[in-house]
Amino acid sequence: MKDERSNSSVKKANVLLKQEIDEFGFSMVNNIYTEEEIKQILTVIEAANSDKATFRKSEDLFAIRQFLRELPEIRAIIFNDKLKQILNGVFGDRYFVVKSIYFDKPEKSNWYVAYHQDLTISVDQKVTLEGFGPWTVKQNQFAVQPPIDILERNFTLRVHLDDTNGGNGALKVIPISHLKGIYRPETINWEREQEVVCEVGKGGVMFMKPLLLHSSSRTTNGQKRRVIHIEFSDVELPNSLQWSERLN
Repeated sequence: MKDERSNSSVKKANVLLKQEIDEFGFSMVNNIYTEEEIKQILTVIEAANSDKATFRKSEDLFAIRQFLRELPEIRAIIFNDKLKQILNGVFGDRYFVVKSIYFDKPEKSNWYVAYHQDLTISVDQKVTLEGFGPWTVKQNQFAVQPPIDILERNFTLRVHLDDTNGGNGALKVIPISHLKGIYRPETINWEREQEVVCEVGKGGVMFMKPLLLHSSSRTTNGQKRRVIHIEFSDVELPNSLQWSERLN
């Protein structure tokens, strides 16, 4: 009986989480990772060979592109039972990873990100396809803006390795903006729109839709803000094009 009640509460929580993501474009869930799991993740990151082109750094390491591919030993820690239960319960089992990045906002590698939508996907090559474009290439990685229905289906997971708040660059978002198509930041009507600061505890996660308008400020309190950003899709691309970082 206890297991049945537990399963029922998990299902209800997943239903509410899905409703929140669908309606507002984002949601936060705390206590997905233990202190020990966070420590294990950071140990793997700190031991990584940062001389590769996918590692970007100034005085402190602040980004690792193709993160799950570069550090495959970290996957089992990130996709723990708690997270898998949410992913399967909220999104189903057809989704797969299509992109992953690790970010740090240390005091010496600080930056500001203006409001934007995540409008591109990472693919294996540049081809001419109706509805796909414009294209960019960064560090031999092809990116393209796909048809909007692909972006509408995708979602992003952000794993927080530190307590994140307004003082160390927590994401600021505009709820419901993901339902408004391509929404240019310069056209934001601040008399109508409301900004929300997404504070997430260490070991918590944030889910968001790519079309959600979001930004982040510079760190002002000297505290780190380390985040693992993972994008998911359930869309099979046209035969001539493949997701460059696909992980099933």
